[in-house]
Amino acid sequence: MSPIHGLKIAVPRGALFEGTVDLLAALGLDTEELRANDRKLLFEDIGVITMRPSDVPTYVEAGAADLGVTGKDVLLEQRGHAPNEHGRDVYELLDLGFGRCTMVMASKAGPDPAVESLRRLGVMRVATKYPRIAARHLEETGRQGEIVEVKGSVELAPLTGMVDAIVDLTATGTTLRENNLVVREEIVVCTARLIANPVAHKLKAAQIDALLGQLRGLPAASAS
Repeated sequence: MSPIHGLKIAVPRGALFEGTVDLLAALGLDTEELRANDRKLLFEDIGVITMRPSDVPTYVEAGAADLGVTGKDVLLEQRGHAPNEHGRDVYELLDLGFGRCTMVMASKAGPDPAVESLRRLGVMRVATKYPRIAARHLEETGRQGEIVEVKGSVELAPLTGMVDAIVDLTATGTTLRENNLVVREEIVVCTARLIANPVAHKLKAAQIDALLGQLRGLPAASAS
């Protein structure tokens, strides 16, 4: 019997999907239908729910899933920024090792526009899909910044002169290079993480511990 039997797990669609499904298969779960049907969301026979990576912590926190897989970028972005602002109430159990990307600050090639804006105005404008991560990074590095949140292609913002720099996630840097942008700073490396609902972590401790034991024996996973 698979060690995941009896546990409900939230699986992210998108870039982390294949790695997550490969992991479930390595644990003995029958993933054939999961791989074949990209429209179905709930796979009750194997205890899997599929969704956007950013929704995984929401479902796990609410107890709709006992466990979930999502990117470290999602967990960092959903962590509270202000002292009285709290992030998702989930436990981060394991760095699964796949889906490696780097959160970077980038700007147009040549003299750094952000440096010039800081020198002249004392503030830099930054476009990003990750406003909390960007704001924390600027705060921790002692810079004043105006954050512009965008939903689409963030690379467009500095090319049009709307901002001085961007904060974004990159795997290879190809999209940045194709848009004449260069990495100025690496903020954090992000990989897929296994998270748990706190109540499930307590009530199903034996099952989850057994699962963690098997996961740690697989090549990619390591303790967080």
